[in-house]
Amino acid sequence: MTEEASVNSGMGRRAFMAGTMALAGAAALWPKDMRAAAANRNFAAALGWTTYDSGRHLQDGFKAAVGELGGNLNMTDAGFDARVQSDQIDSLVASKPDALFITPADAVAIAPAVLRAIKAGIPVFCADSAVPGATVTTTSMSNNFGMGQYSCEFICQQLKGKGKIARVMLPQNESWDQRTLGMEWTLRRYPDVKVVAEWAFALAGNVTPRQAVDNILTSNPDVDAIWCAWDGAAVEGTLAARAANRSNLILTGIDGGSQAFNYIAGDTPLKLSMAQSFYEMAYSSVFYAHEQLAGRKAPRLVITPTYAVVKDMLQKGIPDDYDVPGHAAQLGWTRAL
Repeated sequence: MTEEASVNSGMGRRAFMAGTMALAGAAALWPKDMRAAAANRNFAAALGWTTYDSGRHLQDGFKAAVGELGGNLNMTDAGFDARVQSDQIDSLVASKPDALFITPADAVAIAPAVLRAIKAGIPVFCADSAVPGATVTTTSMSNNFGMGQYSCEFICQQLKGKGKIARVMLPQNESWDQRTLGMEWTLRRYPDVKVVAEWAFALAGNVTPRQAVDNILTSNPDVDAIWCAWDGAAVEGTLAARAANRSNLILTGIDGGSQAFNYIAGDTPLKLSMAQSFYEMAYSSVFYAHEQLAGRKAPRLVITPTYAVVKDMLQKGIPDDYDVPGHAAQLGWTRAL
């Protein structure tokens, strides 16, 4: 880490801790009448998915926030199906909740349903990604462009500015696609790092990330690293690297969670995960829903912390709660973005 990065990380940590204490103490500071009103609020959550560490942490964050800050919560899970999620949004809107929380798997496809919710007068709060063309109350998400930049920079530095790389992309969500754009921006400064193969994941496709990386390694046996837009691909890519006897391959991912952390700690080809704060995305959505319903301001955009997790950060164990506000600081982690 450079001296400048160290200073910035320290500043980020202090700011994060201050924000965490304010968030944790906010409910206790509300007047009794506001707390009573909060207890009777009815919330709805249309989740794009609840699988993987990301979906589980989002779900846990919504449940915990409603439990701690007040209200009742009705949740649905679309299983990555945009049509199902759109139908679920319409159904939840018909129940007239005080606020609607959404985690979009395909933000473009569900945009009409989100607009219908807004038109119905329901305050909408999005977590993990933005919905194009829909002015929701608050979106809580990571810096996707920055995560793509950072993970690509990691690879370029490991290769000392020269080598052959492949990439596994995640284009169907506009926010997730920003990661690839960030990766491309970083490569502009490394002309001797060449992309020799790429594959774009499609939810409705027949090729898995494992199969894609198998094909990449077969066609490009001298590739040095594979940049992955999410940890699921990086984990499957690690299995492909093992099968190809490519222990020297470098893989990076984006998401965070115990599965990726275990691979990183186990000294596999997976070397870095840009660990997002899914729990905090969900928690802050509920927090600002209460704030907005109480007549106070809610920010249009919240950028939640991302941690660049490498093996040295996991020597004391595999944390599953790093994205609960305040817990990363207890681990000695500082946010990268």
